[in-house]
Amino acid sequence: MTTPGADAQPLIVAVEELREQVVGARLPLDLVETVGARADQATLLHQLDDYVLPRLRSLDAPLLAVIGGSTGAGKSTLVNSIVGDEVSRSGVLRPTTTSPVLVHHPADRAWFADQRILPSLARVTGQPAHPGEQPQPGTVRLVESTALPAGMAMLDAPDIDSVVHANRELAQQLLLAADLWLFVTTAARYGDAVPWDLLRTASERGTAVAIVLDRIDREAVDEVRPHLVQMLRDQGLATAPVFTVPETTLTPSGLLPDAAIERLRSWLGALAGDPRARNMVVTQTLRGALASLEGRAQELADATRVQANAVAGLAASSDEAWAAAQRDVEQGVTDGTLLRGEVLARWQEFVGTGEFFKQVESSIAKARDRITAAVTGKPKPTGDLDEALQTGVAALVRAHAEAAHAEVVRAWRHLPGGDQLLAAHPDLAKPAADLPAQVDRMVRDWQGELLDLIRTESGSRRTNARVAAYGINGVGLILMLVTFAHTAGLSGAEVGIAGGASVLAQRVLEAMFGDQAVRTMARKARTALLADVDTLYAGQRVRLEEAVGGVTVAQAQHDGLTRAVEAVKGLSL
Repeated sequence: MTTPGADAQPLIVAVEELREQVVGARLPLDLVETVGARADQATLLHQLDDYVLPRLRSLDAPLLAVIGGSTGAGKSTLVNSIVGDEVSRSGVLRPTTTSPVLVHHPADRAWFADQRILPSLARVTGQPAHPGEQPQPGTVRLVESTALPAGMAMLDAPDIDSVVHANRELAQQLLLAADLWLFVTTAARYGDAVPWDLLRTASERGTAVAIVLDRIDREAVDEVRPHLVQMLRDQGLATAPVFTVPETTLTPSGLLPDAAIERLRSWLGALAGDPRARNMVVTQTLRGALASLEGRAQELADATRVQANAVAGLAASSDEAWAAAQRDVEQGVTDGTLLRGEVLARWQEFVGTGEFFKQVESSIAKARDRITAAVTGKPKPTGDLDEALQTGVAALVRAHAEAAHAEVVRAWRHLPGGDQLLAAHPDLAKPAADLPAQVDRMVRDWQGELLDLIRTESGSRRTNARVAAYGINGVGLILMLVTFAHTAGLSGAEVGIAGGASVLAQRVLEAMFGDQAVRTMARKARTALLADVDTLYAGQRVRLEEAVGGVTVAQAQHDGLTRAVEAVKGLSL
């Protein structure tokens, strides 16, 4: 077995790289735009493995003629008759050929015994042990025959229009492995759509084709044969030779008489015995196959780009929804909406009656005196206000998280591939079950951060005494109020009440820490809360991101395929 010349080696390397890119192309989403891409990918890979690479690596290997055709066309009988022995089962039951049979000269055994061609099919050798032995799926039977000249092998393929889907797929795979496609048809079937679809494909890919018009009445030859030749010419197959096999009585061995196939047998023998003619057929088919790689691989590359864009769209919809939720929480903690209703009522209980607010508003100096008295006086109960603030913050954070998740689900149902993701991950229909618990824990942890911040700022003995007199938890609640104390989100009577709460809370803290320290503490408290919310939301997004990650298609796939196509295109056989 010889190796390719040095001039073919760069092309082999380029095609091998293309194959790796084809294998690595991912098409995980069931998109309308790429519905046929997976099948095209499998077909392309089969042709690379079954024909292009084996032939490039062994340019002097025997020519392989694949016998294909429609159900009942007489393919197996034709093969048996050419060989002069029953090497492929024939009969009236359909389908007959369910496992391919490859007939070769004994001298060519080494070319076919290994996985050089058709690597996905296991080898079975010799004739069946008995007539009733069933073929083994996924195999190709190798049969030696001295009736075939060395340098040519014939492969009897399943029907291209078999009622068994697996047989049809295998037949098309085998045709892609052919140096020469010997298409067998009949006067009744030569115009069928299925074979002509394959013949057009053969024409587009430059495959060498010969036609056998089998079992035709002698009286019909002059009418049918010219029509068939014209149809071949119309499909770009004008050079395809046409052989006619007349309707005749089979020999006792079930074979066609020698006279019926003499012209076909002589042509095959001459082709096998003439290295130059054989090389012309191989070169024609190989060059055609190489030329067809460009468009087909580029279509696959484009399909990966469509998939990548779809995945990017799914990811972007999630990013946008959660970014909006983060912005809404930020607005909610700064526009005063957290000081509504229950919080305002609890605040009034905490600091005293409405008369107190009037005194605050009448004079800042008097307010300071009042604040000092409040600071140095008996602490007020903090439990109800604490609970109201905690509940308000938690409700804000949880509501926007639930809204963001619902928005992602809604968007995915309208985006390509989204329904597939949701079907594959039904738990994504709702937010995480532990979301409320996570939010409550986050708010408690944030409150702990505020207390640590207050302890840090209570450095002087005087400040520390004031904080101790009022209670660190009470000061923490007042800091929360200052953090949320903007009134843009309130209306009516709430504005006045919340405004008074804002002024009073800030003055209390200023009396303890000073103006600048209060502004710094409020900013740090707000920043810490938003950072905690961002961390919480990031955790909630993990399930969505993992679902998208499972179908991620890198842009590098498109680029790699395109480069590999260009590399093959730039070389010639």
